[in-house]
Amino acid sequence: MWILVIALIILGLFSAILGTLRHNKDGDSNVINVGTDCSSCNGDNAKCEQTCMMEAATKDVEYFDDEELDRFSARPSDSYTDDEAEAFREVLYTMRPSEVKAWSRSLTLRGISLPDQVKDEVFVLMES
Repeated sequence: MWILVIALIILGLFSAILGTLRHNKDGDSNVINVGTDCSSCNGDNAKCEQTCMMEAATKDVEYFDDEELDRFSARPSDSYTDDEAEAFREVLYTMRPSEVKAWSRSLTLRGISLPDQVKDEVFVLMES
């Protein structure tokens, strides 16, 4: 009987030690360091982008002198005319490249889809 108890104690200690070693080894690989303003998210980490989007959803929507785009809320991205897409371009090319990602988030939070005609330009500016 004592042999069984001692064996269980030894097995428990062995498991605890292995679990601790494994946790210390792999623990840092799952940590996401997000800046306070999400400026560290670069699009490579989907979790970081999702966290920033959820954080942005709890704050007031930021406008970029683009209140006129609210009329396009709930429209599919493939339904815009070229003239309507030009309204998005006018706003896009008046902002700094560093603001484009925040503007895209703002549109998403407001339920506005980017026109297909403008998406490539937005992605290029987001990467620069």
